[in-house]
Amino acid sequence: MRHRVAGRQLNRTSEHRLAMRRNMTASLFEHETISTTLEKAKEVRGFAEKLITLAKKGTLPARRRAIALLNNRAIYEEGEKGQMVKTGTVVGKLFSEIGPRYLDRPGGYTRIIKLPKRRLGDGGQLVLLQLVGAGEGKGEQTRK
Repeated sequence: MRHRVAGRQLNRTSEHRLAMRRNMTASLFEHETISTTLEKAKEVRGFAEKLITLAKKGTLPARRRAIALLNNRAIYEEGEKGQMVKTGTVVGKLFSEIGPRYLDRPGGYTRIIKLPKRRLGDGGQLVLLQLVGAGEGKGEQTRK
């Protein structure tokens, strides 16, 4: 029986689902947009929004909770001479850039945009999972 078992199974073990959710959320915070299937995007969206809410608090316990939930992955960018240079961590970017961006927004930090293409292997619906831009959030609140 699956009483009170929330979330999609996605044909994976529970450890694989947890690792996939952490990796996809870290990639979302690092690149601010990712392409995935609709079902995976719907699963990742709630987890990512809870972490952004933690980042809005900005306290040390909130940062430790985010590290425990997300694993503090390093961010590398291509520097001079084509070498990869460490520029920070995912949790650092979450608390320094992404959290303060949404201080005045009560929720809805991500959007899912359906793409016209299907995945080649199984025909799954492809979507873009994006963080809502800083300037766009203020415009939407004034229209209401």
